[in-house]
Amino acid sequence: MTLKLDPIFEESHPTGSPITVPSVLSGDAIGLRANLDPLLVDAFRGSDPAPDVKHRPATTRRGDGKPIPMRWYKKDNSAPGSAVIFLHGGGMIAGSVEIYDPFVRQHVQWSGVPMLSVDYTLAPGTGDEAPAYEALAAIQWVLDHAATLQIDPERVAIMGDSAGGGIAAATAILARDRGINIAQQILVFPMLDDRTLEMDPQVARFATWTHEDNYTGWRALLGDRLGSPHVSAYFAPSRLEDFAGLAPAYIEVGTLDLFRDECISYAQRLLRAGVQTELHVHPGAPHGYDSLALGSSFAARWKADRVRVIRNL
Repeated sequence: MTLKLDPIFEESHPTGSPITVPSVLSGDAIGLRANLDPLLVDAFRGSDPAPDVKHRPATTRRGDGKPIPMRWYKKDNSAPGSAVIFLHGGGMIAGSVEIYDPFVRQHVQWSGVPMLSVDYTLAPGTGDEAPAYEALAAIQWVLDHAATLQIDPERVAIMGDSAGGGIAAATAILARDRGINIAQQILVFPMLDDRTLEMDPQVARFATWTHEDNYTGWRALLGDRLGSPHVSAYFAPSRLEDFAGLAPAYIEVGTLDLFRDECISYAQRLLRAGVQTELHVHPGAPHGYDSLALGSSFAARWKADRVRVIRNL
């Protein structure tokens, strides 16, 4: 027996394989960004409308004083309470707040929970500072403005998809180490381990993010440290040794995702450390499944689980 693509995706893609990112030379992060960004824009064209959601710009700063652009999204007449800091995907080298605008809007529309979307610095321009530090600065901005934003500081979560999911997990680690409370980490097919470069052959045919893409993204972020013993968990969360005391976790991944095994392993390690963890491994789903087969019964399942977790903050 071999793993198969769920028929719901075959209906969306008659060739039987989801759309993949056009290949570039291995390690060409700028070339990969140029190919990936238009695909992300196209992927979110099918997002649900969000007529009740408005946003406004916000800014905070890194430790070195560099500004971090952000957007605060809120649904009209939403009740005071919780909030989510959101980190976009893009393999560490692509994506933006603007590109992910439809994605964030629909989640705010569905849940009624405000979100702060963060334009963290993309690799290879990050230098020696992990993106998690910028995400933590965004959390601190929400905490500092909690009264104005009508947010309960004890009900602030961190969320991200793909690379953003990895950054969210790293931020949860950094927050724990700094003594900052996080209510939940919501990790959607997160990119967690710089050592995950080889793909299960059963997955390769359906890959929307390949081992070469993954190498290029991690290489842009880590440079010569890639795969070495000298990578901090603030960059690659799977490098963490002590999982005790981390925020409760919600993790989603598909069986046809390069990140499948690292996500399952991460959930197991959280659980062994006594961290409340919810894991969903979706059969026959590739990386980025939440922009595919929209309107299907499969989409209804992941949407219901994700929105439940956000609303329950």
